[in-house]
Amino acid sequence: MDWVRGEKLGHGNFATVSLAVPRSQSPLLPPFMAVKSCGASHSPSLLNEKLILEQLKDCPQIIRCFGDSFSYENGEKLYNVLLEYAFGGTLADRINNSDDRRIPESEVRRYTKALLKGLHYIHKFGYVHCDIKLQNILLGPNGAVKIADFGLAKRDGREGAVGGCELRGTPMYMSPEMVGGGEQGAPADIWAVGCVVSEMAGGSPAWNCSDVAELLMRIGVGEEVPEIPGILSEEGKDFLGKCFVKNPSKRWTAEMLLNHPFVCDQDFEDDDTFAALKDRQENTTASTSPRCPFDFPDWVSCSITSLPSPEYSPESELWVSEESNLQKGSWSISPAERLRRLVNDQPPNWSVSDDWVTIR
Repeated sequence: MDWVRGEKLGHGNFATVSLAVPRSQSPLLPPFMAVKSCGASHSPSLLNEKLILEQLKDCPQIIRCFGDSFSYENGEKLYNVLLEYAFGGTLADRINNSDDRRIPESEVRRYTKALLKGLHYIHKFGYVHCDIKLQNILLGPNGAVKIADFGLAKRDGREGAVGGCELRGTPMYMSPEMVGGGEQGAPADIWAVGCVVSEMAGGSPAWNCSDVAELLMRIGVGEEVPEIPGILSEEGKDFLGKCFVKNPSKRWTAEMLLNHPFVCDQDFEDDDTFAALKDRQENTTASTSPRCPFDFPDWVSCSITSLPSPEYSPESELWVSEESNLQKGSWSISPAERLRRLVNDQPPNWSVSDDWVTIR
């Protein structure tokens, strides 16, 4: 597999994403690809993502993987995964480039149906994506949805960090069972779908909250759920009501939601609406600024034996200490107490960020 690295598209904690083109024409490779690269020492996580994508390769709503390779660049050994390149950008770009930061409900319905098809396929194979959000939903030709970034994906039901608890995902899209009890199964992805739909339709994040500690408390404690945008149709409001159910066992599944009136009759067509949408996508320029106070990087916790350091900020990874107050793996303390341990009074350090940065 011979290819050439192009301009950088984005970067995160350990990996970068760049444009890539094959050195010669090949029936097996498209003319443009995205290559996700990391140092060889961090390759297990990216390798896991590649293996998951290979198992899900037959789903048109999931970004395709064209293989992997190692390379030596600037004296460093890199592990590279070649991925499908989505010319339409992300759903976050789509919102940022709309006049009122809202997407018409007809488009919301179609995007949502495609997203649910992809998630149904993922869940059928026994995986949980764990980080469904606008930035990880890409748009292909004619508005086709492509679920991307499986860096946090895991087997449904698999335990988190050995001997402790694990939190993973983006705070604004985390489910109550994730925040309050460390559970992350297929229902957590459905809660995130509700947050995505709410933001597409309403033009603002599902939770109106300016403080991480307050956000986590509101998600993980009590019966509060995100406010449903009043602009939505009754079908849309009912759909979100099926997503925003605190009890994950009573939350609708992707398969059930595909039969909901909000999406069941929605199909992508090559009509004037999506021709215009394609034109908008081709002229899209991505925003490089955070969209809200919770445009944080993915949080993945590990068990440690001390509380967060004074340098901890909402931008950093979420570290959870359980050993100092209770036996590892125990969830006997209340969710409220757990949440108090996840935050401190230190103000965020906005001068440093390891979040994904869109460059193109």
